[in-house]
Amino acid sequence: MKAMMSHEPGGAETLKLTEVETPEPGPGQLRVAVKAAGVNFPDTLIIRDLYQFKPPRPFAPGGEIAGVVEAVGDGVFGFSIGDRVLAGGINGGFATHFIADAARTNKIPDEMPFDEAAGFMLTYGTSHYALKDRAQLQAGQSLFILGAAGGVGAAAIELGKAFGAKVVAGVSSEEKAAFCKELGADETLVYPRELDRDGQKALSGEIKRLCGGEGANVVYDAVGGDYAEPAVRALAWEGRFLVVGFPAGIPKIPLNLTLLKSCQIVGVFWGAFTMRNPAKNAEYVAELFDFYKTGKIRPRITASFPLEDAAKALKLLEERKATGKVVLTV
Repeated sequence: MKAMMSHEPGGAETLKLTEVETPEPGPGQLRVAVKAAGVNFPDTLIIRDLYQFKPPRPFAPGGEIAGVVEAVGDGVFGFSIGDRVLAGGINGGFATHFIADAARTNKIPDEMPFDEAAGFMLTYGTSHYALKDRAQLQAGQSLFILGAAGGVGAAAIELGKAFGAKVVAGVSSEEKAAFCKELGADETLVYPRELDRDGQKALSGEIKRLCGGEGANVVYDAVGGDYAEPAVRALAWEGRFLVVGFPAGIPKIPLNLTLLKSCQIVGVFWGAFTMRNPAKNAEYVAELFDFYKTGKIRPRITASFPLEDAAKALKLLEERKATGKVVLTV
């Protein structure tokens, strides 16, 4: 099989298309012929050894794929050769074949194309877990999203509307704001590329104004950096601040704000949740597929690259130019 392999820590340009032996599935596993692979921000970190997990090299990045079951390991029930599935893991997706744990593999609806399937589970799984489980977002509440035009942010817009919230999308350009409006955002806010203290104060005030009342009931932060503190300051009483990602850097939050607002700063680690609570995760996945079938959510594939151009796909995310979902096709 072929795979885009990381042989040494570095940027996207260090990946090399490599011929390796096609693996056989072990007990409880499936071998999937990959048709499409989702590209996500953690992929840019894992190849630099900056992610929570550091696979032994050489390895292929890529945490989500969609394709066709090609071989079934011992002890696997419910899957057959030829089934259309999506699956994921820490890495291994940027390849022509993927070894999937059957317990973490899902059959996909006939009407779901492979590129949408490859861009489905990580973004919607993360945002669904964040909004429903960690934030307990309720109908009628206000949701502000930092980085709303990216993969998880776009998913949060659609899911926020599905849960009946007022959604305010924070983005870095008018083009991204228009994209978020198409997804269903009620309001958009274009924030500057760089923030000083005055800019932070202005941003906080604008978030409050657009969310109405006292501010945002829930903030979904997929950006971090200097944007986090003004977003916390814009929380309403007993608001929930969701820590999702840090492409702008890891922020430092004055903890006195949590006391003054009686608010919560809540971490979102969906991958660990799926392993620690597989039964509840299965319930959430079923709800996501129901949302897809009824048209409430749908991955927006805005860029597609062949496997050998994985570096170009990763650079779109690194440079924060991507909107919606970026995928590789095999």
